[in-house]
Amino acid sequence: MIVAYKAFDKDLSCTSGGNRFQYRLGIWNEEDVANCSHNGFHCAENPLDCLTYYSDWSNAVYYMVLADGDIDEDAHDSKISATRLKLVKQLNLAEFIAHSLRYICEHPMRSNHARVADNEGEARNGFVVVRGKNPAAKGKTGDVLGFVKEDAGSRDVSEIGLFVVDGKEILPDTWYLTDGSITERKAA
Repeated sequence: MIVAYKAFDKDLSCTSGGNRFQYRLGIWNEEDVANCSHNGFHCAENPLDCLTYYSDWSNAVYYMVLADGDIDEDAHDSKISATRLKLVKQLNLAEFIAHSLRYICEHPMRSNHARVADNEGEARNGFVVVRGKNPAAKGKTGDVLGFVKEDAGSRDVSEIGLFVVDGKEILPDTWYLTDGSITERKAA
C-alpha cells in the first residue's frame, strides 16, 4: 500500500484513457488492470505532480489517497496506477503544500518539479514553492508560501517553511525567507 495524492473534478470524477470514473468516499474503488499509460487509478507520490494534470486549484479537489493492489509506476514522474484506490483526506492548499514539502525533504536528490522555483519566486495560482540555499518568496493575501532551504554545498534539506499571506503576520507583496523573516528582493 502506498500513500499518494490525486486530483479530481469537484464532483470526485476523473477521466482516464477516455473513460470517466466516479470515485466514492469511504470505500476501495477498484479496477481490473493498472497500467500508467492506459488504465487503472492514477495518482502521484509527489503531490506537485497532480498539478500536471489538474493545474487550476480553484477548479479541482485534491486528496491524499491510498493506492493498493497491482501498482504500475511511470518513469516520467512520480505518477503511479493502481487497481485499488481509497480517498483518505481532502487537502486544502496549505496542507497540499505541506505534503509537497515533506516529499521534497524525503527525496532531496530528485529533480525539482517544474512548479518549484529556484531560489526566488512569486505565488501564482495561490501558491509558490521555492528551493535553494537562501530561498525567498512573496505573494498576495491568501497565497501559500512554501520554502525548502538546502545545506551549503549540497541538495540536502536543512530547513523548510510554510506561511500563509494573512495580511497581519505575513504581509502581501513582501519578500520572506524560510524562517518567516522579511528580506529585500534578491537580484535576478
